[in-house]
Order: sequence, then structure tokens, then C-alpha cells
Amino acid sequence: MVSNASEFPLEDYYDYIIVGGGTAGCPLAATLSQSHRVLVLERGGISHGRPGLMNQEGFLNTLLNANAHNANNDDSPAQSFVSEDGVLNARGRVLGGSSAINAGFYSRADREFFTNSGLLWDLKLVNESYEWVEREIVFRPELKTWQSAVRDGLLEAGVGPYNGFTLDHATGTKIGGSTFDSSGKRHSSADLLRYARHSNLQIAVYASVERLLLASSPSSSFSSANSATTTSLSAIGVLYRDKNGKYHHAILKDQGEVILSAGAIGSPQLLLLSGIGPRPYLSSWGIPVAHHLPYVGHFLYDNPRNGITFLPSIPLEHSLIEVVGITDSGAYIEAASNVVPFSTPQQMLFIRPPASPLYLTVATLISKISGPVSAGFLRLASTDVRFNPIVRFNYFNNAVDVERCVNGTRKLGDVLRSRAMNDFKFRNWLGVRDFRFIGPALPNDQTNYVEMAEFCRRTVSTIWHYHGGCVVGRVVDSHLKVIGIDSLRIVDGSVFGVSPGTNPQATLMMLGRYFGLKITRERGKYND
Repeated sequence: MVSNASEFPLEDYYDYIIVGGGTAGCPLAATLSQSHRVLVLERGGISHGRPGLMNQEGFLNTLLNANAHNANNDDSPAQSFVSEDGVLNARGRVLGGSSAINAGFYSRADREFFTNSGLLWDLKLVNESYEWVEREIVFRPELKTWQSAVRDGLLEAGVGPYNGFTLDHATGTKIGGSTFDSSGKRHSSADLLRYARHSNLQIAVYASVERLLLASSPSSSFSSANSATTTSLSAIGVLYRDKNGKYHHAILKDQGEVILSAGAIGSPQLLLLSGIGPRPYLSSWGIPVAHHLPYVGHFLYDNPRNGITFLPSIPLEHSLIEVVGITDSGAYIEAASNVVPFSTPQQMLFIRPPASPLYLTVATLISKISGPVSAGFLRLASTDVRFNPIVRFNYFNNAVDVERCVNGTRKLGDVLRSRAMNDFKFRNWLGVRDFRFIGPALPNDQTNYVEMAEFCRRTVSTIWHYHGGCVVGRVVDSHLKVIGIDSLRIVDGSVFGVSPGTNPQATLMMLGRYFGLKITRERGKYND
């Protein structure tokens, strides 16, 4: 099914063209391919032959390598970018998308998400779609030292009840699912392509979609008094470029659709480059305006992450997120333990560098807020799609987000004071046991709201759960169709105005399966 884009014909015809073989795009393609000819265009490569990417221990290295080698034409499976807020972030650039580079935690959305998302959900189909994903790529983690201690610490800190292992969102402390199996091997949304009808599916990797192809077509509108012919705009295909710089046209067959699954950065960027967005802004770039849609790139969100890291007094295994504390105050508590390289600072000239690198195990406690409420926006940095857009998330612009962060970081303090954390403390020269923090520690006076709020702002980073930019009701309708343009839909996290539950990947994979089934059924009814 998978070939380099350079091997594809310069022009070909498909029922569905999916831009982005990521977290939502792969299950969407697998589902649509059961009865239709589908093309997936993925800007990155494949995970095969990248052992570091496909195991738990490689998680941190993948992100560190993206930061170290961030050329826009780099073959790294993660592409880093720095928002205007000054926070380092990353995008997936590989078949499987961000589900192939993330920490693997799998948990379904909260009930409020389905109520407030602006979509008319068939909850029976939602559950069936989650289960379809879970059968193939979700596993129950076996807790070891650090994750077990975090679970116990959360319960001591009052994050109850204990819900055991569950994939559902429930207030309290739980063990969630993981897309890493018992051997530590990663599974991603790309694994869901096994469900596809292979004869109907083609996947082009290293395919950079430059713009959507749009055409005007006459459409008749009827009323009881008369009929009138108006002009409507339709997507008819896409223009993409292979790694050799050659251009290809992928064109829709009758009743087909172009579906953007390029994520919260890629989907709004491609709309803007195709002349769909705010008229004055597009004109300022010299981009011909195809359709004025003022909120493309707006209402962009990223859930801020704050936390503490310390050197434990006992050896710890490598672990990514397996336990979560779902508080009733707008914060989620998660944890990880990682082996990181320790390097001698350059200025310490009199210390001879070790012959082989030294590695340290560090333990991390993380607070992520729900929502968030603070909204940002995306702007073009270039008319070349390969360059990351300029992004601003406006972390903590809204006081609600600050309050949630203060609640979450105070809860981190409660966990640190629990008996479950005692084993990880060092004894100092006075005989007092305490943590050896790496980086900022929590303020001493955690009752001081102003100090805690300042800690939130000063230590903000990302948990890579950004979303929005093409939100429901402003850019797409309740069927995820782009408002004012026929045959164009968006199925990815850019349509969400709020992040689903503790971690979004479960719901994004469900979304791909869900809309694949909905689209197939809609088309069946139309043809009947």
C-alpha cells in the first residue's frame, strides 16, 4: 500500500483523498477503503527501520533529535517548532503522525467533551469505534516502582476514588491504556491500516501537499416561487510535490471528497495557502482569495504542562505515562521516569570528559490543565508549506487556566508530601530526607496563590495536546464539512475547541473510524 510519492503517476483519480496519514487519517483511510478508492498523502516517511522510534526508550530521543536537527526538509519523524510564547513544541512527521512519537497513553474522552464539542454524536457508534481501535493497538501496562508509587501518592493526596485499570474517563486515580505492548514496542494509528482493503488504498509518503484544487460549479436552489442558479465552490483534488520536486495532481471522482487530516497546525495552514481564510490576511500575502472564512487559524489551543523533575535515590525503570489522577478542580496529574544522558558543562575545563556517556534516571510529576480556555492563533511564515507556520497559544491569558494550574501544582505538592514518595528522597548532611530537584522546585509557600501562579507562568511547557484552528461552528459544520465549500471536510484535532479527556489520541483515532463509517453510510443512502 505504501510507496514513495515519486513513484505515483503525475495525475490520478480517487474517491477520497486524505491529506495526512496521522492519528485520525490512518483509521479514516482504513475504513473508507472498504468500499472506495482512497489516497493518503503523508509528508513524512515510515517508522520501519527506525528502532528508536518504535520502542519506549526512544521517546525522549525522538523529540531531542527533532530539536537538534530541525531543517524543514529533515527526515526526522518529529518536526520541532517554537511558539511565539517561547515554548518548544513538536509535530509528527511520519506515517502514524503524532501517535508514532507520543508517550502512548490511551484514555477515552470525558462525557462533557461529547456534550460541548458541537458535533451530533451517535454514542453507540462512538463506543464501537473506540473498541475497533482498542482491539488492535491498546494494552494494559504493568506498573513498576515509579508508576505504582505515583498511584499510591495520588490516593494519599486525595485524588480518589481508585478506579483501577479502565479506558474510561472517571474522576479519581486510574491506570489507563497504553499503545506500548508488554515488550515495550510502540503501536500507532498506522497499525490500524491492517484493517484496510489493500486493493483500494494507496499511501504516498514524502508527499508534500502544496494546495487544494478548487473549482466553481453551478448549483440550482429551488423555492416555491422560482428556481435560481448560483455558483458554489468545490474541492476537486490536490496538488502535491514529491521529494524530487515533481508536481502531481490527485483528482476526485464523482461524489468524492478531499479530507484534511493534517492536524491542528497542518490543516489551517493548508486552507490558508489554498486561499481559504480571512480575506484581508490572504491578500496581504498575495494569495488569491478563493473563499472568505474569517476564523481559519483562530481559536488555537494548547494545554499547558507544568511539573517538577528530581533525581531519585533508588534506581528506577523507564516508564512513560501509565497512571493519571483526574482531579475535580480542572487538572490532571501524570508521571514518567526517563533515563537521560548527563554531559559535563563546557566551561568545566578541568574535568576530563568520561570515555562513555553517563546516564541518569530522573522522575517527573506533571500537571496538565483541562480545556484550556486561553486561545491563540496561527499565521503563515511562508507560502512554502514545508515551513512551520508562526503559532501563538497565549498560555494562561485567561484566569480560569491560571486557577486550574494552581490547583494542579498544589496537588503535585500534596503528592510529594505523601508517604509513597519517601523512598525517592536523599538524606542531607543534617540527616533530613529531601528531594534533589533538577530544575525549578515548587514554591515553598504553596498556599500563596500569587507565587503559585507565577510558577505556572515561569515553568510552562507543552504536553503536545494542541488543537483547534478549524473549530466546529466557525470553520467546519457539525458534519466536519468546511463551511461554504463542497466536497471538503476536516477530520482531525483542528476541529476541537477543547481537548478530549486527559489525552487526545484515543478520541482522534476514534474520530477517524467514526467519520469513515458516517461518510460511507451517507454515501450509501445517497446512492440508494
